[in-house]
Amino acid sequence: MIDLSINQTVLQRTVKLARERGIVLPTLAEMAHPETIAGPVKERLAAVGLWDVDPLNLFRIHWHNEAKESGGGIGGVNAVCFPSSLTGVKAKIVALSGKWFPTGCHKVGASYGCLVPRLVTGQFDPTRHKAVWPSTGNYCRGGAYNSLLLGCSSIAILPQGMSRERFEWLSKIAGEVIATPGCESNVKEIFDKTWELKRTRDDVVVFNQFEELGNHLWHYAVTGPALEEAFLQVKGEKGRLAGVCFTSGSSGSTGAGDYIKDKYPQAKLAVGEALQCPTLLQNGYGDHRIEGIGDKHVPWIHNVRNTDMVIAIDDADSQNLLRLFNEAAGLQYLAQEAHVDEEILGKLSWLGISGIANLLCAIKMAKYYEMDENDVVATVLTDSIAFYGSRLAELQEQEGDYTQTKAAYDFGCRLQGQRCDNMLELTYPQKKRIHNLKYYTWIEQQGKDLAELNAQWYDYPGYWQNVHQQAGEIDRLINEFNQAVGL
Repeated sequence: MIDLSINQTVLQRTVKLARERGIVLPTLAEMAHPETIAGPVKERLAAVGLWDVDPLNLFRIHWHNEAKESGGGIGGVNAVCFPSSLTGVKAKIVALSGKWFPTGCHKVGASYGCLVPRLVTGQFDPTRHKAVWPSTGNYCRGGAYNSLLLGCSSIAILPQGMSRERFEWLSKIAGEVIATPGCESNVKEIFDKTWELKRTRDDVVVFNQFEELGNHLWHYAVTGPALEEAFLQVKGEKGRLAGVCFTSGSSGSTGAGDYIKDKYPQAKLAVGEALQCPTLLQNGYGDHRIEGIGDKHVPWIHNVRNTDMVIAIDDADSQNLLRLFNEAAGLQYLAQEAHVDEEILGKLSWLGISGIANLLCAIKMAKYYEMDENDVVATVLTDSIAFYGSRLAELQEQEGDYTQTKAAYDFGCRLQGQRCDNMLELTYPQKKRIHNLKYYTWIEQQGKDLAELNAQWYDYPGYWQNVHQQAGEIDRLINEFNQAVGL
C-alpha cells in the first residue's frame, strides 16, 4: 500500500510554503469529477493559459478541459471516437485525449498521483528536497511542471534518444536535466542514474513511475471514470464495453483498466509493447522508436493477473502513421479516398507516437475477438503531435517527401491492414511467467520486498483493492492540508 505515515515537522513547513505561494491542492475526486471544483477556482482559471506555470493549473489535471490553449473551462470528457472508415473494424474505438492537459500530456496527472501523497504527509520536504523524475519522456515533463507549480526543485531524467522538443522544454522548466544512454527501451540506465543520485546526494527523493503505486491509483481513480464516461457517450442503445488497451510504459494506465474491469467484468484488458522489444510477449529485449513506452522489464505497478492479452506493435507503423495523420498528402488521401470526415481529420493531430500505437492495439484487439458494431474498445492518447515535429522532419530526411502513394500504403497496410499476429491471449501460467519477470528487475536490482512481490500475485485481488481504497484516505489528507493552508 502507499505509505501515508505523517511527518508533522516537514508537513508544517510544506503548509507554510503552500500558503506563501497560494497553493491549493485538488483531490482525486475533483480530478475525476471536475464539475465539483469550486466556482471561484473555475472563474480564476479563465485568465490562465493551459500550459502557464500557475498553481491554479493543478485544477486542470483532468480529462475534461475545454479544448482551448488559454482560458478554457470544464466540459465533457475529451475523447475522440474513430470511425470504421479510418480503422477498418466494425467496433467503435474511443480514446481519451491527453493533449488538453497542462504540458499537453496526461503524465502530469500520473506525476501528481505520485507526489501528492508524500507532500500531504510530510514525507517530501519541498523546502529542501529535489524531486527526481526518471522517465522515458513525458512523465519527467509532468513531474518537473508539477514541481515548479508547487515550489519544489526537480531533476528530470530521460534517455538521450528522446525527441529534441522534450529537452528544449525541460531546459526551461526542470531544475536539472540528465540524459541517460540509449532510447525508449533503455530503462535500466535510468534506474542506474537514480541510484547514483541517491548514493551521492542527501537532498533527492526519487518518484519512480514504474514502482510508485500512486501512479496506478491516479489512473484507477481518474482515468478509469473518464474512460467509462467516454464509453457511455458513444455506446448507443446496445453498446457494450468490450475491451481497453494501453501500451505498457510505466503500466500506470493499466490501473484504469482495473477500474473498467471492476465495473464491466466482461471487458478484456490488453497491454501493448513494441514488436522490436517483446518483453511481455517473448521475454525479449531490443531497441524501438515508440516514444514514451519503456521496456526490457515489467513495471512493479503492473497488475499482471488482471491482464488478458499482450499485443506487440511494429514501431515502423507508428512512425509512418504519424506522417499519414499530419502531413498534407496523408490528410488529403484520408479525406478523398477513405472518406474520413473533417472533424476526425482535425483531431488526428491529437495522436502522438504512443497514441497511434494504442489505436493499433485497439484495432488488433477488435479483429482478434471479431467485434461488431455494438462493441466499444477504449484507450488513451498520451500526448499529441506537439512534441514530435522533429520526428516528422527526420522521417522527411530519411524517406523523402510524403506522397499519395505512400499514404495509400500506410493506410492500407499499416492501419487497416493490421493483422492478428504478434498477439498472445494470456493463460494463467502465461500471466505468472510475465509476473515472475518482475523478480529480476525489482528484487535483484532495485531492492524491493519479495514478500510484496508474492502478495501482488497470491493476495489477488486484495493487494490491488487495498491500494484502490486509499483514494479516499489521500483525499482526506489533501482536504486537511488545504484547511491548514487556509486559502
